[in-house]
Amino acid sequence: MAKKELQALVMEQKILNRIYVVRGEKIMLDRDLAELFGIETRVLKQAVKRNIERFPKDFMFGMTSKEIDGMVSQNVIPSKSYFGGAAPFCFTGQGVTMLSCILNSKTAIQVNIRVVRVFVKLRAYALTHKEILLQLAKFEKEVKGNSRDIENIFAVLKELIEKMPNLLHAIK
Repeated sequence: MAKKELQALVMEQKILNRIYVVRGEKIMLDRDLAELFGIETRVLKQAVKRNIERFPKDFMFGMTSKEIDGMVSQNVIPSKSYFGGAAPFCFTGQGVTMLSCILNSKTAIQVNIRVVRVFVKLRAYALTHKEILLQLAKFEKEVKGNSRDIENIFAVLKELIEKMPNLLHAIK
């Protein structure tokens, strides 16, 4: 594997480790994004506040103290002080994309592209997972209709397994 590919995989893993689920949404925290972009959290927050009209609730929302407590209790974050005393902004995939419009550094743009790609991969995985669950549900319905036949098959298999030592002995 080439060095560049390895670095990209490491970056993707770093991003994946910083995606959380809050209010049923996959989000990234302002603090984590700022770190990835190479800027201070307060700088990121200031830029967002100056451009707040670009961030509707489905792009970004503030975390409540109850949600922060939940993250601490689940060991997602070490303590409330992790956020430096201010409630964090939570950015959805669309919100992360919008950040690239207000943060114009080369680093921010490159990191943003990687983050968006990870969110897209997660969405594709979720759709695949959903398709598998639908197939299993369909299979389960089919099996329920044939449960008697399946029970008979297992009964025959058990009988064969029980007779196996006698069959092997007869072959010798």
